[in-house]
Amino acid sequence: MLKDIMKRKDIVVQYKSRTVIGLTEKVLVKGKGKGKEVMARVDTGATKSSMDMKLAAELSLGPVLRTKLVKSASGSSIRPVLKGKVEIANKEIISEFTLADRSHMKYKVLIGQDILVDNAFIIDPTKKGD
Repeated sequence: MLKDIMKRKDIVVQYKSRTVIGLTEKVLVKGKGKGKEVMARVDTGATKSSMDMKLAAELSLGPVLRTKLVKSASGSSIRPVLKGKVEIANKEIISEFTLADRSHMKYKVLIGQDILVDNAFIIDPTKKGD
């Protein structure tokens, strides 16, 4: 029964005061007067959330607040940081995102610990977000 409910795309599952999301989730990135729905990767190992530069430019997000040194599997780099608005599982969230060239990656948005902890999300690896 619970497995069938988890498969439905229109239902947001709650556990106590927490929202259950999967390893990938459909998110709405909101810009100035427009938005775009994209699939995001939920990464509990990432301290900060990240967004593709071209997506941020397309939605006129900004301004750049500062830069940040980011360490990743491909090495260290200095990235611009901006404030962005996303909607995940019917929750509107304003958070900081580092900008990176994610054009070669499947997911244009990476949801990190900053959003997961601040918004009381629980990750269920069996939940499909697409």
